[in-house]
Amino acid sequence: MRKVYKNPKELATCVKDLVDVYLDELISYEDLEKKVIILLESNDTRFYKDGKMSSKIFNVIGSEYAEIVDKIVKNQA
Repeated sequence: MRKVYKNPKELATCVKDLVDVYLDELISYEDLEKKVIILLESNDTRFYKDGKMSSKIFNVIGSEYAEIVDKIVKNQA
């Protein structure tokens, strides 16, 4: 997993894959949380703009996955 993504679609695919692994119960919520936070910190402006998830990322990951990522972001703040 890279830390920095220049293409929003690649970033979204990485996040989606991470959530998939979590939903398949292959990693714990804490591990998912750590990895998503690392991605958010490294790709801050590409991921969230004005407090909302980028539409390009949202379209790739879908609403169910976006809810999980939003929950992680809210717990971090």
